[in-house]
Amino acid sequence: MAFTLHSYWRATAPYRVRIALNLKGLAFDYAPVNLLAGEQLGEAYRRINRQSLTPALQTEDGAVLTQSLAILEWLEEVHPVPPLMPADAYDRARVRAMMGIVACDIHPLNNLRIQRQLTKLGVDADGRSFWTQRWINDGFTALEPMIAAYGQGFAFGAQPTLADCLLIPQVYSAERYAVDLAPYPAIRAVAAACAEHPAFQAAHPDRQPDATPT
Repeated sequence: MAFTLHSYWRATAPYRVRIALNLKGLAFDYAPVNLLAGEQLGEAYRRINRQSLTPALQTEDGAVLTQSLAILEWLEEVHPVPPLMPADAYDRARVRAMMGIVACDIHPLNNLRIQRQLTKLGVDADGRSFWTQRWINDGFTALEPMIAAYGQGFAFGAQPTLADCLLIPQVYSAERYAVDLAPYPAIRAVAAACAEHPAFQAAHPDRQPDATPT
């Protein structure tokens, strides 16, 4: 039984998992979940993921995993080659810190649920854009010196790690929201390197079967 990834093309959390699956050479079936149309709220998908969020990963043995960080850690434990975490415990902690900045301090404040709630509260498009840019800039300001210190082509070291799996989707989101990336040369260099890597190319939102023109 192959993996099945329940994903939405433009959502950054499933984008992370697509990158990791590709880096590990793990084939998967793509099951689209249209977040804008509310398919995640339907009973069919709620039977898969009671939280009504993407991604959900159905594994080779039929188990269902949710939450992108949990899925990434599971993939690293069960399919350790090639490794996406450093061998040293301190270095793994540094990679997890980079991951946490994206997954805990940037993404939750800017995802679709938050954008819709801001709209309900009367925040206009300019206000929502300012909100989104502010939190991305805060996170990138913290990430930039870390990547400058530890990156050697990728976010941590000379090979892709889980840090890159989280960083690149966030760069994609930053570009969507017109964040000025000029102050972040280390982040831009990593993004350029990943753009040349086949695993990242295949995971790009525009290359997903449910991608729609914007």
